[in-house]
Order: sequence, then structure tokens, then C-alpha cells
Amino acid sequence: MRILVTNDDGIYSPGLLALAEVATAFGEVRVVAPDVEQSAMGHAITISRPLHYRATPLGGLEAYRVNGTPADCVALGTHHWDKVDLVLSGINLGSNLGNEIWHSGTVAAAKQAALLGIPAIAFSAPVNGREPDFEALKPWVGRVLEALLREHRPFLINVNLPTKPKGILWARQSVRMYEGRIVPGTDPMGREHFWFAAYPDHEPEEGTDRWAVGHNFIALTPLRLDLTDEARLSQAFQLAASAD
Repeated sequence: MRILVTNDDGIYSPGLLALAEVATAFGEVRVVAPDVEQSAMGHAITISRPLHYRATPLGGLEAYRVNGTPADCVALGTHHWDKVDLVLSGINLGSNLGNEIWHSGTVAAAKQAALLGIPAIAFSAPVNGREPDFEALKPWVGRVLEALLREHRPFLINVNLPTKPKGILWARQSVRMYEGRIVPGTDPMGREHFWFAAYPDHEPEEGTDRWAVGHNFIALTPLRLDLTDEARLSQAFQLAASAD
């Protein structure tokens, strides 16, 4: 099995190396990741300038860095390596729960693979004042891979790891309104600047990814590329039919 590993935190992220090391137990691994951090880049692709694909030493693994986005990395990685069987993205420094999926570069890399018809899994772990203990999480990542590789393919799965997992649960995305906050401040030169921060404005519902991680379970959330609101579309068809 050929496994392409990428992320949005950059080629030298410890989470990327941890994920790649676990993946070597399941197949032939190649790393293709951004040369610098691309967090919250979403599914951006680079069309205004050329991209570079450069070999990079990384813990004895075959690895390449790209001066582009996570989605760029998957596109270039699959271009340079025929017949990729699986794409893994992460382990992200920070959770990607609920509405965070929309702007996550980690999830976007997995989505890019899914667009190419390749099974893909995005992994994320919380940062609670300190870097995740990736060595402790690696056995759990292996268990998740063992379970998901038995699933019908292709698939697109978002995986969120708590700090100290006690089990694995399938969970739906927590889709609730967020309170977006603009936090003003000043830089050392006295110039005004702004930080954007978003916080959930409700407690997570049971059965959601946020609830699972909050109760120390690994949350597995299947995603799809079709964003069509089927209920609203059906309602629109019914209204149009009744107007005829």
C-alpha cells in the first residue's frame, strides 16, 4: 500500500513525523508537506505562481517540501507518485472539531485526496498549553488506522484525538453557531492590530465530535464532498411544483 502523508503545520511538525512513523507499519510511506505553516488555509490552491517540490531529510523517511498549501501538497504528491492508495493528513497541532472543519488545512488536504478518488483520513490533537504527547498517541493512531482500513472505500474521515484517549467513537460533526470575536491590540510600535478568535456558544450535543473528545474518546467523523442541502432542495422542488 502506498501512503502519502501531509499536514498544514509544515514539514518539520512533530505531529507529521509521528503520523508518518505509524503509517510505516501499514505500507510504503512518502511525506509531502508545506515548507512553512499553513494552518487555517482551508482548501486554497495556488494558481498565481509556480510551486517547488524539494527533497527534504526527515527521520529516514522519503520526504518533500512544497512552497504551497496542504491541498497543493496532495496534488503534487499524487502527481509525482503513481497509484497512491491512502492519504493521511496531520497530526495537527490543535483540534479540528465542529465548524473548524470548514477552515482546516488539515482536513482540506484529506478533501483534496477525496476529490481525486483516494481514501483519506485527517488527524488532529488538542493543544492545551503544551504540545500533544505524540509518543503516547501513536498506538491509538495505529488502532484507528487498523479500524478504518477495514471500511468500504473510498472514504473521507476526520479524526480528533483527545489528550488521553479511553476509546474510539463514531460521531457526527457538531454544527452550532459560533461567537466570532475580534480582539484588538497594539504591536510594539504602537500600531493597532486585530486577532480573530472564534468560540462555540453552546455546550456540545451528545453524539457529536466535540462531545466525544470532551469525554476522552477519539472521534471519527465521516465527511462528504457534496454540500447540497437535500432537505432545502426538496422543499424548493415542491414549492416550484405547487406554483405550476
